[in-house]
Amino acid sequence: MLSTATDALARFGHALSDTTRTRTLLALSDGPAYPAELAALVGVSRQALSNHLGCLRGCGLVVGVPEGRRTRYELTDPRIGHALQELLAVVLVVDPACPPSSEARTADPRARSGRADAGVRS
Repeated sequence: MLSTATDALARFGHALSDTTRTRTLLALSDGPAYPAELAALVGVSRQALSNHLGCLRGCGLVVGVPEGRRTRYELTDPRIGHALQELLAVVLVVDPACPPSSEARTADPRARSGRADAGVRS
């Protein structure tokens, strides 16, 4: 049981580790949508969204429902949307020593080099 619960949380964490996937999940928590609508809402190309939807399907968080020539996407369980809202309501105490967000890391040339001490002189 613990392994199953741990695997489920790890998949959820992987899905939330990317801002595009997180925005997609939040959009789907408002209700089902088609890929073109989701791409516009999330602000990415349809191709990029397709890749992220594949990941979210693989994590078991979304399902594609065929409707003729189109596919409508929705959360596999409405409780996922509720869980996202609960996570948003949690107040986090952020330790300044924690790694910065992915946006801040990519803006920092030391982070791109893969060395935390790249800009430090001895």
